[in-house]
Amino acid sequence: MLTVVMYHYVRETASTSRYGLKARRVHEFDAQLDYIAANFHVCSSADVVAAAMGKKPLPPRACLLTFDDGLIDHHRIVFPRLSARGWSAAFFPSAMAVERRQMLDVHKVHFILAVSDDLDALEGRILRVVAEFRREHDIPEDAELKKRYTAASRFDAPNVVFIKRLLQHGLPLPVRSEVADRLFCETVTKDECTFCDEVYLTIDQLRQMRDAGMEIGGHGERHVWLEHLSESDQCGELERTLSFLERVHGTRPANWMMCYPYGSYNATTLSLLKERGCAVGFTTRVGTNADLSRPLELARLDTNDLPACRVSPRWEQPAPHCADSR
Repeated sequence: MLTVVMYHYVRETASTSRYGLKARRVHEFDAQLDYIAANFHVCSSADVVAAAMGKKPLPPRACLLTFDDGLIDHHRIVFPRLSARGWSAAFFPSAMAVERRQMLDVHKVHFILAVSDDLDALEGRILRVVAEFRREHDIPEDAELKKRYTAASRFDAPNVVFIKRLLQHGLPLPVRSEVADRLFCETVTKDECTFCDEVYLTIDQLRQMRDAGMEIGGHGERHVWLEHLSESDQCGELERTLSFLERVHGTRPANWMMCYPYGSYNATTLSLLKERGCAVGFTTRVGTNADLSRPLELARLDTNDLPACRVSPRWEQPAPHCADSR
């Protein structure tokens, strides 16, 4: 069995509370690492790839730690703590944020939500902006949008899920990017470049982590829902992902790892990844992996699925859920 744990933000309380951002606090992360050490055998990405290729089995209660999105937290907080324990982990940055210092729409939405103390007012503001684009784009009326994109989630209220999904994939790309840009400038900051330095690590930091034994894998160029792209657009996204990894590693990677943004992929994605030598892929499907017979569709546990306190009850595998909206 392989347990893969998924992390995003890991932040000091002060920097987190500045925005009301949902994050794993540092003391919780420390406690969780203690818990993982007591209950699992932490393995490396190379171990998982070798097992997926049938070269050697994983140890009992194998666990791989994964960190999505290329956040500065992963260099400042996570990297030194893993190194101190002699552990390796897999990190999945998106190229646009790291190299071009542009905020990903996913994080613009996170911070827009984090600074908003009235979600009803925020939703109304978003829908008013959307209405401006109906003459040029085929966009359903507000009631239909609410019906399509409001859903239950393990971690978010229905109105939060609606806002996320609307701005992640529910609107035409130019519209959702414009709406996210406008709301981000209105509510968070107009200085996107400087703000990126507070959110994302750099390519030099990635290389430092790589040199210390951490795995740097693919997470797309723009962090988009792959399943909503045409085959040609998926090809472009994956090729740009590989080009970015080549610049990080200094050579085109073989038997590399892919982490699907939002957990989004389809049969086309899997076929394209196989053609490009991808060995392991990570979803946001909740659960553990009884075997590695489908190495491009590995399930993961969210950090919230594991206890984050010093004295913890015996761990029990959570029931499977469909992928969360991130």
